[in-house]
Amino acid sequence: MAEGSASPAEVEGAFQKFAVHGDSKATGKEMNGKNFAKMCKDCHITDGKNVTTTDVDIVFSKVKAKSARVITFEQFNQALAELAPKRFKGKSKEEALQQLYGLIVGKEPANVGVTKVAKASAVDRLTDTSKYTGSHKERFDDSGKGKGKAGREDIPDTSGYVSAYKGSGTYEDKVKEA
Repeated sequence: MAEGSASPAEVEGAFQKFAVHGDSKATGKEMNGKNFAKMCKDCHITDGKNVTTTDVDIVFSKVKAKSARVITFEQFNQALAELAPKRFKGKSKEEALQQLYGLIVGKEPANVGVTKVAKASAVDRLTDTSKYTGSHKERFDDSGKGKGKAGREDIPDTSGYVSAYKGSGTYEDKVKEA
């Protein structure tokens, strides 16, 4: 981003996006400390060397009112004015502030590192019927579809033949021949 390209309206737009992040009741006019720290992290204002998360918290505490837990857009600008010389050493205050605005403009809260859905491979492994053994294997056909009640209960063979008898169903044929 070019220096001096950030207008106050663009910075205020980013301020509002970060102010409402994670809070369904937020109006976008005030930002809490957590969201201010998130904004500084997501916009790469904190670099770990010149500006740390501790610096961000200290500046937030300085600019907010004594009993307040949030800052307004005006106080937000004061906080950035304090952080700018630390972040961009060796530059004038105005130049550093414009570069800081350049980092903020157009940014939105990132959802990187947020908890994700459990890995599908673990669930797939547990529900893969081809890997079932023992009595559980009997409950599914070759395609993996469940057999329903037939897979859970032993249905008695009422044909009159002993189980595993190879000639079952041939008695009538023998009787008719005789």
